[in-house]
Amino acid sequence: MENNGEDKMVEMSFNEKDRNIKRRVVEKRSGDNEIAKEEEEESKESSIEEIFSTKEVPPWQKQVTLRALVVSFVLSILFTFIVMKLNLTTGIIPSLNVSAGLLGFFFVKTWTKFLEKFGMLRQPFTRQENTVIQTCVVASSGIAFSGGFGSYLFGMSDVVAKQSSETTNAHDIKNPALGWMLGFIFVVSFLGLFSVVPLRKIMIIDFKLIYPSGTATAHLINSFHTPQGAKLAKKQVRTLGKFFSFSFIWGFFQWFFTAGDGCGFVNFPTFGLKAYENRFYFDFSATYVGVGMICPHLINISLLVGAILSWGIMWPLIDARKGSWYSADLSPSSLHGIQGYRVFIAIAMILGDGLYNFLKVLTRTLLGLYHQLHKKDTVLPVSGRSSPEDPPSLSYDDEIRTQLFLKDQIPAWLAIAGYVTIGIISAAILPQIFPQLRWYYVVVMYIIAPPLAFCNAYGCGLTDWSLASTYGKLAIFIIGAWAGASHGGVIAGLAACGVMMNIVSTASDLMQDFKTGYMTLASPRSMFLSQIIGTAMGCVISPCVFWLFYKAFNGLGVPGSEYPAPYALVYRNMSILGVQGFSALPKHCLTLCYVFFIAAIVINGIRDAVGKKRASYIPIPMAMAIPFYLGSYFAIDMCVGSLILFVWQKVNKSKAEAFGPAVASGLICGDGIWTLPSSILALAGVNPPICMKFLSRGTNVKVDTFLGS
Repeated sequence: MENNGEDKMVEMSFNEKDRNIKRRVVEKRSGDNEIAKEEEEESKESSIEEIFSTKEVPPWQKQVTLRALVVSFVLSILFTFIVMKLNLTTGIIPSLNVSAGLLGFFFVKTWTKFLEKFGMLRQPFTRQENTVIQTCVVASSGIAFSGGFGSYLFGMSDVVAKQSSETTNAHDIKNPALGWMLGFIFVVSFLGLFSVVPLRKIMIIDFKLIYPSGTATAHLINSFHTPQGAKLAKKQVRTLGKFFSFSFIWGFFQWFFTAGDGCGFVNFPTFGLKAYENRFYFDFSATYVGVGMICPHLINISLLVGAILSWGIMWPLIDARKGSWYSADLSPSSLHGIQGYRVFIAIAMILGDGLYNFLKVLTRTLLGLYHQLHKKDTVLPVSGRSSPEDPPSLSYDDEIRTQLFLKDQIPAWLAIAGYVTIGIISAAILPQIFPQLRWYYVVVMYIIAPPLAFCNAYGCGLTDWSLASTYGKLAIFIIGAWAGASHGGVIAGLAACGVMMNIVSTASDLMQDFKTGYMTLASPRSMFLSQIIGTAMGCVISPCVFWLFYKAFNGLGVPGSEYPAPYALVYRNMSILGVQGFSALPKHCLTLCYVFFIAAIVINGIRDAVGKKRASYIPIPMAMAIPFYLGSYFAIDMCVGSLILFVWQKVNKSKAEAFGPAVASGLICGDGIWTLPSSILALAGVNPPICMKFLSRGTNVKVDTFLGS
């Protein structure tokens, strides 16, 4: 499943952003436009703009305020820590749009009420300003994912390279350094913003694309600024604050017991020591309990099914063939041993799922585009004014929104000039950062990127699936093979992945934000500017936060450590496959890869064939693949979160739907922000005072005997 999960946040495309975390707000739609259309009809009937008709819409210059940017910067740091921690642990990143919108509303509303009390308020807080904050925060924290700090970028390092093969070449390694990471992120993160700007009217007004995540965010922000919504938002923020405090204190408490490897609650053998050896345990992570509450139930069940299939059945059976299928003398982390089966079978499932969904969304995109171009009665005049050709059913809301959306134009020449200028600059700079990535590779990618960005943005408007990671993987194989093994094809492929992934990802994200702005009457100019500002913030914040993780935590990127960065190894091995082929795989591994690649395609086909209701009982291959390499501990955490929400919905459904996201966000934010003080303590050399370990009875007797002697 390649959707917003993997591009907004898991490598999971099931997301940003899992079939989709965000789609929760859009009645859990799974790519079917009918539900979204019904939602749009309901919004027309309620006439949101009539509710706000007495409030003046500020000009675009007053929508991007200093206070909005200050709040955005603070929240960007918070959410970047959260996304980075998730990136470097399991790679599963939930949608944080609700949290960003809610906290942005709370901070600015509190500030404006304080000023109003003393008669100092000059400009009231509007939904347009709230939209700017949400856009800025999501654009900024999104760089933590699309920047590849837990995938392709860190996959260049020698830490990950040592896990890929026994011998590595110097030209296939690029270790992290703050300087080149800042330069790389800056030159690749802005191009996507300019690639689809001229098409915003076609996408939003003419084609009337739904963009479910953007629509859901707009409904959320609109509701905050009604009297009833403001009251509910206060209660939601209070709930978020309670669970934020609990999660932060729980993270602090756990820290005291982690004075060595394998210490602390995170290593509690919940189901026994044998199950613990096979990575079946509950690790008391507030973060992943919260993630489980946000993710759809099917995602969590799919993760657990994948964990049982791999760590419960397959890996013990393959391990029993040690000495026959692979050498018994190999280290546990060698890709020529059992680790090779874990990594490459997971890659096969991810690629199979990605290929299926890529072709599926591409087909829908082309068919949808064909029908749109042949239905002239759905196209509005460029001016937005009524004419005999206008659809007779155009609502009051759409009239107001269309008029304001077309009012503040972004000149097409500015977008084209911006794309060409940044393209020339980056084509000159990228080969300086990565000598393996020739300038003509970059030019070719920039020529083909705009059509791919359009396809991704259009497909995202139809289905809410962003396939940015799939385009990135295609770049890995194409550019890596073009460069060749002897000319640094591994690094060239990984760098190309970053270039392509950033362009197509930011293009779809920008169009989602244009849809949000359209429905909240935020100017396209303020949306575009807030995206640029948010991206610029992210280009500084994300590398700095990663650098803090890199310097503070020993063993970053090493399997079994606190931050194993699992997708770094996955992406590097994809690049190696693209350059060197399958010769290094252990016995029967390639056959198993073929089986699971085909199985992923077949399972997806069955899910689409049986209909939505029955498909909710069939696991999702992308979600199943993640525990193949990592284990099941986080899947158990997420299933606990899912169970809590399920029981809550049975007891009080309305309360669960209103406050469930706030509880989940509090758990994620509190545990995520604890990472900042814990990393500062690590850098300062302050170590936890206690090591809490769990031993078997026999081992404990031996330890007691040893200590007694």
